Amino acid sequence: MARSDRRVREQAPRRKISSLTPRRLLLDTHVWLWWQADDSRLGPTARRYIATAREIRFSAASAWEIAIKCAIGKLTLPKNADIESELERDGFVPLSIEIAHADGVRALPALHRDPFDRLLVAQALAEGLTIVTADPDLARYDVPVVDAAS
Repeated sequence: MARSDRRVREQAPRRKISSLTPRRLLLDTHVWLWWQADDSRLGPTARRYIATAREIRFSAASAWEIAIKCAIGKLTLPKNADIESELERDGFVPLSIEIAHADGVRALPALHRDPFDRLLVAQALAEGLTIVTADPDLARYDVPVVDAAS
């Protein structure tokens, strides 16, 4: 192969979803809610990835989004719901919002308007995580994505 051919191949964009099973996942807010409710919208492949992943992260941004949606009546959780306890029970790891994550949002192209989703993308990029989501717009970013419905 000529040197110039190698350069082109090295600069080719990476694939969004590897043929390998993703081992470090970041759950989009709705995916965590579906997991908790054993909702049929969470597909069998996504369920298998979550069940077998080495690490499952849940962002503080998602907890914040849930709190806001509950406060304005767009979401209802059981009265005694405790996100921290549920995460611990499932072996999921909380992901704090760091300055680098928030600053990473600034570097993202304006492909998505939802600030919570943009922060999840920035976190996934900074932490080397694959996002599990049913939102097809997140796949437009250069971040690995698993389709939650698959």
